[in-house]
Amino acid sequence: MTPKLILASSSPFRRMLMENAGLAFEAHAARIDERAVEAPLERADVRPDAVALVLARAKAEEVSSRFPDSLVIGSDQTMSLGDRVFHKPKDVADAASHLQALSGVTHRLNSAVAIVSDGMVLWEHLAHAELTMRPLTAEFIARHLARVGEKALSSVGAYQLEGQGIQLFEKIEGDYFTILGLPMLPLLQKLRELGAIDG
Repeated sequence: MTPKLILASSSPFRRMLMENAGLAFEAHAARIDERAVEAPLERADVRPDAVALVLARAKAEEVSSRFPDSLVIGSDQTMSLGDRVFHKPKDVADAASHLQALSGVTHRLNSAVAIVSDGMVLWEHLAHAELTMRPLTAEFIARHLARVGEKALSSVGAYQLEGQGIQLFEKIEGDYFTILGLPMLPLLQKLRELGAIDG
């Protein structure tokens, strides 16, 4: 019997990616405090990509504890500039600070995915995307944030590539799925190997 698939996320973007791929699944948000999981890792100088992997695993494990007979997919993404890990901006001033820090440099999106069943990690994967922002003036940043409004506060980098945020960039290296936070191609391959989807 094919195991039930569960996405351990409330993210509409991740749900959309799985729906668009034709997967039959349920979505249940993980009941974890992400900041509480992250804090000791950051104090211990754990690499940003490793933090993403720990969070993806923790989400899948928590949901697996409630749905033990399912294959649970957990995913997470961190955004880093060198060793600095970014979090969602608290307000417009914080969003402007994010964009000033990213202006003219290359930052990295670290996207992790894990599959857990009966509390056991069956597989995990890490993918990266490198995004280079063009140099931005403080005046342009202010105008841009005025145009996009509250949307700037909904993403870690204070931008949405699928919207006006694309105007901030001069170069993007990495696939669409990694940028949205769920590396779909390796995930689909693993689900085929596990017999969870049609091979």
